[in-house]
Amino acid sequence: MKVVAFKRELQGSGASRRLRNSGQTPGIIYGGSATPEMIALDGNALFHALKKEAFHSSILDLEVDGQAQQVVLRDFQMHAFKQMVLHVDFQRVDANQKLHKKVALHFVNAEISPAVKLHAATISHVLNELDVSCLPGQLPEFIEVDLSKIDAGQSIHLSQLNLPAGVTAVTHGQDLTIATASVPAGQVAAEAAADEEAKKK
Repeated sequence: MKVVAFKRELQGSGASRRLRNSGQTPGIIYGGSATPEMIALDGNALFHALKKEAFHSSILDLEVDGQAQQVVLRDFQMHAFKQMVLHVDFQRVDANQKLHKKVALHFVNAEISPAVKLHAATISHVLNELDVSCLPGQLPEFIEVDLSKIDAGQSIHLSQLNLPAGVTAVTHGQDLTIATASVPAGQVAAEAAADEEAKKK
């Protein structure tokens, strides 16, 4: 994904405010052996780019005054009520150095799982993203969570996920719970009453 930016000479809150008033967003690129670089980006284009999942979890080709470099999005600040990005941070990536990044989880096949088909259970997503470590070239846009085999009362744990090659989860030794399937309490009572009724017949 390509992002175009321009070098920003003036710093300080006054300069940043003038930039925003002209429709631009101030930002910074840091990391690697190069010095931090102050940049400005088209505010409207950046606002719409931030709505795309890939913008948050992909290696971006950031072009500054014609010079391209590979970066990842590290942070951004939004205005409290306006559709405006106040500031954005990018970090340079080295193709040979592992990076840490949060990657979105995509949940699939819930509708064909025993939990949903047989028990009308509710599947709750405990995590919606996962902190991973990998080389920049191996960074996945998202990680798929297959729910097809989950049954009522069961959970999906990190150890059950198929992570892409070269990608490891940063969990500090925990087998994190990813999703759970539970039957609503009222429904459990109704099923129990139906069973009792059947036994009487």
